[in-house]
This record gives sequence, C-alpha cells and structure tokens, in this order.
Amino acid sequence: MEIDRCYCFQVRFAELRRVAKATGATSVAELQAHRRFGQKCQLCHPYVRRMLRTGQTCFGEIIEAADEPVPE
Repeated sequence: MEIDRCYCFQVRFAELRRVAKATGATSVAELQAHRRFGQKCQLCHPYVRRMLRTGQTCFGEIIEAADEPVPE
C-alpha cells in the first residue's frame, strides 16, 4: 500500500511539497495557510512533517505522530 496524500482532502504530498518550496513553508501550520489539507482526521500530519523534513512524498509504511513529532 502506498500512502501519498491527505485522505480527507485528497491532496497529494507531492503537491504539498511544491507549495512548501514555493512559499517557504516549513511546518504543517504554515503549509495550511496556503493549501487546504489535514483539517479533519489529521492522520496526514506526521507524513507531511516527514515530507517537509526529507522531501519524501510517497510512503510504504504507516507513520504515527510519535514517529514524526511536532518540532519544538
């Protein structure tokens, strides 16, 4: 199974990476100011945090909040 998008809003992580690069967004909250995603179940938040950190946009494993905690 590949995980490549926000399930609730069907926004691909690749699109979010493009928006992050274009706007300089470095956090979920900053990215949400430019694109609607992750406002319901929020299961995509750890994936987006990893995407922002590594550039990866497609995942083969389940990532939980403890795996990619919110930076302090």
